Amino acid sequence: MYDLPDEIQVEADGPIRIITLNRPDALNAVNDALHTGLAGLWSKLNDDRQARVAVLTGAGKAFSAGGDFAYLDELGKDAELRTKTIAHGRDIVLGMARCRIPVIAAINGPAVGLGCSLVSLSDVAYIAETAYLKDPHVQVGLVAADGGPLTWPLHTSLLLAKEYALTGAKIPAERAREMGLVNHVVADPLSEALACAKRILELPRQAVESTKRLLNLHLERAVLATLDYATTAEDLSFQTEEFRTVIAALTRGRD
Repeated sequence: MYDLPDEIQVEADGPIRIITLNRPDALNAVNDALHTGLAGLWSKLNDDRQARVAVLTGAGKAFSAGGDFAYLDELGKDAELRTKTIAHGRDIVLGMARCRIPVIAAINGPAVGLGCSLVSLSDVAYIAETAYLKDPHVQVGLVAADGGPLTWPLHTSLLLAKEYALTGAKIPAERAREMGLVNHVVADPLSEALACAKRILELPRQAVESTKRLLNLHLERAVLATLDYATTAEDLSFQTEEFRTVIAALTRGRD
């Protein structure tokens, strides 16, 4: 539904919308189609007046493995694609922050890069025991304009946000819960997320949606304070020699 690319599936379960990142053979790594679809998704959810709550998950073994290396390589070389993608990144961040309905993340596997960002912008997060979060932007020479550093300082201490943003280190599930980056570590995150969605459906609609908006005003203000700088810095980082060197090595490693 919603006329989105095949890389994103949206299914209706009554008033619940189940959103699945759908590149399982690539561990749901983000390519142009998936990124473009995510940019347009949130306004479509807002316009869907039958929708009351959404569950966001990944197909297969991963939530999302981050940026597809071939896509990142293309972004470094194609200024027009880069401009579009950075604008879409802004749309994803603000679209999630302003989304009318609660979004519950079911983190079935690794949530890396943009996958990690989607978790940080969700309203409730259930993570599998073997899954992890990771924002490796700095490791590939990029600034995380749509990444965890935008929102992590609202979820955890600034020192911990700096540690993981500046090193790109993996955050195991239990550590993520201790830090406040997810709510629950569970055996079956999709089932738990759906159960949470059904509990929300039992509550008065206007109260739920307005309470979410009230809380997300804090998130939106924090994002707007840094987003313009972040997107400009990310654009510049795509054009550095360090980025080109890292991506060339990673691309060769996949061949």
